[in-house]
Amino acid sequence: MTLKLSFHGAARTVTGSCYLLETDQTRVLIDCGMFQGSKTMSELNYRPFPFEPKSLDAMLLTHAHIDHTGVIPKLTKHGYAGKIHCTPGTVDLCQIMLPDSGFIQESDVRNLNERNARKGLPTVEPIYTLDDAMEAIKHLSPVEYETWITPAKGIRARYWNAGHLLGSASIEVEVEQPNKNPVRILFSGDIGPDNKLLERDPISPVSWDYVICESTYGGKDRFERSLEKRREILANEVKDAAAKGGVMLIPSFAVERTQEVVTDLVYIMDHKLAPQGNIFIDSPLANKATAIFRKHAAELENGADLAKAFNSPLVKSTESVEESKGLNNFSGFHIVISASGMAEAGRIRHHLKNRLWQKSTTVLFVGYQGTGTLGAMLMAGEKHVKIMGEEIAVAATIRNIEDYSGHADGPELEAWISKRLPIARTLFLTHGEEERQIALQDSIKGRLVPDDRIIRPALDETYDLSGDSAKLIGGTMKPRIDQGAVAKLDWHNDAQSIVLDLHDTLAKAATDKDRAVILRRIKQAIATPDSNLPPLNTQRRRPYRARGFDEG
Repeated sequence: MTLKLSFHGAARTVTGSCYLLETDQTRVLIDCGMFQGSKTMSELNYRPFPFEPKSLDAMLLTHAHIDHTGVIPKLTKHGYAGKIHCTPGTVDLCQIMLPDSGFIQESDVRNLNERNARKGLPTVEPIYTLDDAMEAIKHLSPVEYETWITPAKGIRARYWNAGHLLGSASIEVEVEQPNKNPVRILFSGDIGPDNKLLERDPISPVSWDYVICESTYGGKDRFERSLEKRREILANEVKDAAAKGGVMLIPSFAVERTQEVVTDLVYIMDHKLAPQGNIFIDSPLANKATAIFRKHAAELENGADLAKAFNSPLVKSTESVEESKGLNNFSGFHIVISASGMAEAGRIRHHLKNRLWQKSTTVLFVGYQGTGTLGAMLMAGEKHVKIMGEEIAVAATIRNIEDYSGHADGPELEAWISKRLPIARTLFLTHGEEERQIALQDSIKGRLVPDDRIIRPALDETYDLSGDSAKLIGGTMKPRIDQGAVAKLDWHNDAQSIVLDLHDTLAKAATDKDRAVILRRIKQAIATPDSNLPPLNTQRRRPYRARGFDEG
């Protein structure tokens, strides 16, 4: 019997989750997420799928986050006609998140095309549109937790609460074998941490042939803190921001992260643990998501606290673009929470563009920042960044609280794996950057799983699962990008950094003569390239851009 598993996303990177499970009879896709990070990674969203969408028989979806769902409308646009099986909570969230993603892409590409037109550059097309997203959500099919379904011939699946997000699931899959026991496979999805404000602890059965486990925070101990301690830390950040007399910008995922942060902000202000200030939720998506969380309040821990917080007079929502722009006119201490959490898209980029250069501004990150994202650059201490094509000085205070992460940390991942044992054949580590994956492997090898039974698959690798352990199948397809470019800063990041450094150096030069010397040296370097490289055209050249993405 043929049984193959291909890793077309979330392979040594934390985005783009996408796995293809194939047998002699059927092909099932698990997740179909958007790549985020460097332009090299993001450009993958525009390329053809490494499989034929029309050939898929079914799709299983772990949860609603865009790095797991973000190119589903592209999938259905290009011919996938089957069901997308997911929990009711995921159905509700995808019904707002995918159309929002389509709208943002149309808006961003429209703005880019306006700039391209002024520069004489060709126009580009979005990955998909709002209409494409509206068609895609028609394929969503709700599945209750812990209930068997048969999504395709010879395959059963069951969903278990992963504790990561409303509706999030680990997916149990059984693949029939002639005259043998079925092959048991567990896709972890994203695993939630202990003591998450709104989610119960993750669960699933034991004893597997194969486990595909996320590793976002592998080897990293965030030091378990209580709810009270987390609120104390948040209160201190709010007090410091208020003392500066300016805005506190919180880039936050619109779904669940925003609801958690707002609940805690209202609590610390009501209990006089920090100064009061208006809390603006500048995200139509977050406002829609809040309504869904209220609908599912009975499924959530501390659902009553969430409802109380969003009834507070301190909490105000914006909907229109004009209302969002109007927030720039506010002075004094206030808080603006806006998506996206990695500052890669959405209204938060406009707020950062307008406020980063002000010393009174505080930017508080409350989640993971993927390599190459604007959030990661700010966290790394960059003094100048480029946003929507404009260079912005960073004078704001940049802060971070890890306690709001939706992911289990290293010890929690190890505990989750230990509770799934035994794993008879192979443990695949996915959805993590290479350093984190290696750290997790080093921590568990020999102790929980033999080292030779742990695999960190590379992007677009395919494995044969029909034997006693997984075996790499060679020559199945050419990787879409070089493995060395996965989850790494690319030449676009380097070029941007050099340009910003050059501007800074020229500004600091004492005289025009000094500036002329600097520029002459750069011209000489360009005119005398490395002997192994082709000669450079030193005349003005058209800059490369990934289709549909701004140079910022």
